[in-house]
Amino acid sequence: MSVWAVARRIAAKDLRIEARSRVLVNQVLPFSGVVMVLFAFALDKASSDIPRQVAPGLVWLATVFSLLVMIQRVFAVERDDGALDALRVAGVTPAGLFLGKTIGLAVQLLALDLVLVVLAVILFDTAVAGLAAAGLLAVTVVVAGTALAGVGTLYGGLAAGAKGRDTLLPLLMLPVVVPVLIGATRSTEAAFGTGGIGMTEGWAWVALVGAFAALAVGGGALAFGALLEE
Repeated sequence: MSVWAVARRIAAKDLRIEARSRVLVNQVLPFSGVVMVLFAFALDKASSDIPRQVAPGLVWLATVFSLLVMIQRVFAVERDDGALDALRVAGVTPAGLFLGKTIGLAVQLLALDLVLVVLAVILFDTAVAGLAAAGLLAVTVVVAGTALAGVGTLYGGLAAGAKGRDTLLPLLMLPVVVPVLIGATRSTEAAFGTGGIGMTEGWAWVALVGAFAALAVGGGALAFGALLEE
């Protein structure tokens, strides 16, 4: 099969597993919701404008923290009963495996971010500033989610067979996703009308995140086979 055919099958498999296990609904969404509520309590006594200013950054912080849980779950499934080794023996191309897992994670992140944006609107008294801003926010969620999924899959595969992988994964991944966190936060500020960032500047930040996403996905597809061999 072609790389994209493998990717579609792997993504469909991961999404079916998620639909049956409901880890996203039963664990990840409550976790991210608790993170947002805790920040809301922490900022309760702050100036009335501060929660609105920090809401975009909190959306993406909660996304990154939740991504760590999701990655560990995705590769825990593959480690059980040697499923990852079985895929390799079956001749599944590493690039297809990487792309499939990235697509599956990106779809789950899209659902997660939609919930987090709604929570930000409710908890921090913010709103999307118009139809153009809604388009900017939608593109930001898709592009940043793809970038995070690509990095998460790459480093999840790297840490999957290592000792202490539960603590190793955050140490490896968090410094790498800083550009995504900054770019997604700035473009979300433009969509929410906070931070003094205009729409033009917001689209520039999206373009930066898009370049990072292309690098993460393309580089990950090329490097994933070597990581699995290690």
